[in-house]
Amino acid sequence: MSHNTFGHLFRVTTWGESHGPALGCVVDGCPPGIRFTLKDVQDELDRRRPGQSRFVTQRREPDQVKILSGTLPEEGGETLVTTGTPISMMIENVDQRSKDYGAIARQYRPGHADYAYEVKYGIRDYRGGGRSSARETAARVAAGAIARRVVPGLVVRGALVAMGEKAIDRANWDWDFVGNAENPFFTPDPESVPVFTDYLDGVRKAGSSVGAVIEIVADNVPPGLGAPIYGKLDQDIAAGLMSINAVKGVEIGAGFQAARFTGEQNADEMRVGNEGRPRFLSNHAGGILGGISTGEPVVARFAVKPTSSILTPRRSIDADGNEIEIMTKGRHDPCVGIRAVPIGEAMVACAIADHYLRHRGQTGRGQVGQGAGE
Repeated sequence: MSHNTFGHLFRVTTWGESHGPALGCVVDGCPPGIRFTLKDVQDELDRRRPGQSRFVTQRREPDQVKILSGTLPEEGGETLVTTGTPISMMIENVDQRSKDYGAIARQYRPGHADYAYEVKYGIRDYRGGGRSSARETAARVAAGAIARRVVPGLVVRGALVAMGEKAIDRANWDWDFVGNAENPFFTPDPESVPVFTDYLDGVRKAGSSVGAVIEIVADNVPPGLGAPIYGKLDQDIAAGLMSINAVKGVEIGAGFQAARFTGEQNADEMRVGNEGRPRFLSNHAGGILGGISTGEPVVARFAVKPTSSILTPRRSIDADGNEIEIMTKGRHDPCVGIRAVPIGEAMVACAIADHYLRHRGQTGRGQVGQGAGE
């Protein structure tokens, strides 16, 4: 199977399957001198980790990361320093239940990649989807933790802004609340928690699932990243987000809403700001014009479909051509979009880090991030 790598200069290759002994990634192209700790990576993985509330899959995976190469310990502390060689990270699987999937070994689950995967490769790993499982995304989150430190001052944050028919009140937006221990949904709106709770409890008890919309905002993105034709920054962000399991749509800035605007409404007007730099009066473009970053916050949104594994019987066929009804047992997220928040952050961080290094290589401008001595 090809296409396990994304990025150009900051390149990430992921490996492993849902029910294999481990999964992980190799980050190639990370500059030397980047400083971080193992805790920095583990904290990001803990945000994605399953089993943390009744609203996500109850698979119990500690997702403890091990860094196998590409760093040296800094004397006198827990800080690691990148050497410029490939950074290999591994996460062991400890709570697989392959027997939960025995009944569907020759059945095609509606909404899943079972049929498409088998018709392409002639073989599929029915145990949790194997390579096509969202379990693979843990490795991306680990890579994203490194990517965040490549660009000086880069801050990438995400939030769940809609779940099924329910949406947040953007007037209540509070970034500090997203990581609150009393907030199982990554929502920025405290008043949405009881609404989402009642709504998802009903969905979960019915054995069904529901989709979500996630918004990612990257602050302190330098202007000038990207290229106007086939190397657009928004192009690569969109590709990265679309590569996440269950994602069915991506928009940048105002996105599809821009089609409803007039030219006057959509234009991000400009004035002279501090030190003679331009000041944008709005950000409908989502921080990217002509494929190149403007210095405004980069804003991307993506839609996650409902989890396809549900207890409600659905019509399908099996590998022998029989018409069947199938329901998927096992441990599944009633709203897989909840845990997609840190994954979306990671993909945006990786895309920006890659473009930052490409920009530096082409123009000679820009300094690599935290702790790099240049």
